[in-house]
Amino acid sequence: MNNRRWLIAANPLGRALQASDFRFDEGEAPAPGPGAFLVRVSMLSFDPALKSYMENIAGYAAATEIGGVMLGEGAGEVVASNHPEFPVGARVKGAFGWQEYAVSNGAGVARIAEAVRDEAALGVLGVTGKTAYCGLVEAGRPKPGDVLVVSGAAGATGSIVGQIGKIAGCRVIGIAGGGEKCKRLVDEFGFDAAIDYKNEKARKRLRELAPGGVDVFFDNVGGEILNDVLARLAHGARVVICGAISRYNFDPRDPAQMPEGPRNYFNLVHAHATMQGFILHHYERFHQIAEARLSSWLEQGRLKPAVDVLDGLEAAPQALMRLFTGGNFGKQLVRIRA
Repeated sequence: MNNRRWLIAANPLGRALQASDFRFDEGEAPAPGPGAFLVRVSMLSFDPALKSYMENIAGYAAATEIGGVMLGEGAGEVVASNHPEFPVGARVKGAFGWQEYAVSNGAGVARIAEAVRDEAALGVLGVTGKTAYCGLVEAGRPKPGDVLVVSGAAGATGSIVGQIGKIAGCRVIGIAGGGEKCKRLVDEFGFDAAIDYKNEKARKRLRELAPGGVDVFFDNVGGEILNDVLARLAHGARVVICGAISRYNFDPRDPAQMPEGPRNYFNLVHAHATMQGFILHHYERFHQIAEARLSSWLEQGRLKPAVDVLDGLEAAPQALMRLFTGGNFGKQLVRIRA
């Protein structure tokens, strides 16, 4: 059985991703040993953190090597098994990598319910949805009437954060790049307003849209957008730092490359505000309730997944690079097979 896969060909530390950072490879599909099972992967999930994994600067991820299979989460079906909890025919999701077939011993693998599509399993009901829920609800602590601002609002996490904010009774303002993305956030995903940072001055628009200040800021971008929002904090504001995609193409070990930190950080003092970093695995005790609530909201139609699907394993490098150029809307996925 042939196994097509993508290998890591270079370390992109300190620069943008390139197609040459990946190498396409074909070989025999692995056979599962005792206590293991073989998964035929049907869909791959993409997040900006994958670039950090290639660079070995994400302290919470396993080290990668040149020539190794590119890391990544996927969904698929068990096609051979020596594991009692994962029989043939079971649908599963886990860190299977960018390949058509993967062997697993079950560590970090979860069953997918029959009624749940791959897109939902990897998106709103997966790491992305749990990040949005735990980051906003547990770290951001939104209250009815709060003004919630979300950067990277047209991305996988941001689009869900905004919708959860509406469920929580917030006035939600998204920040995204491009008029079409901003229009979709308001028209399709229920945001109250959206700021096009490419064509509008974010700080000026925040003064107009949130004259009383920002109560909760969920940041996926960093850089000047973070600086602009820090200038508009309300008393007691909560700032949640989930990502900083504006910095991911720099080498954090080289101070000359890294942009300056936020100039308006002292507004945290004036506003009696808090700013905290957020990583999902620190909130594991909330994962079960997060998935239950996300599933309920999805069934009720109160939560609309935003997905962007490319077809074919060949599209995997393009899918990852799109996250850094703003080419995607919502959760970026690649469908390997129907």
